[in-house]
Amino acid sequence: MAHEQLERASEELEAAAEAANGEERERLADQAEAFAELAERGTDHGRLARHENTLREVNAATGEDVGARIEAAMDAITAYRETLDGV
Repeated sequence: MAHEQLERASEELEAAAEAANGEERERLADQAEAFAELAERGTDHGRLARHENTLREVNAATGEDVGARIEAAMDAITAYRETLDGV
């Protein structure tokens, strides 16, 4: 069930990529693919933190529509993090 949150993050990021332009589109598509892979095997806090930093950078460079999708993905990531032990 927890991995569903990572799938949701991937879907939101794919939608964000479709709405974005230029370098942000490519970065979001890469992130969507990465989260699809993480949904299959799981991950840890450290890897998620690195992805979140990338998403914050992209979010700062995009418009409101794309940003809303990135925020939805971040919410899903946070929900997944709550299922992990540790930090």
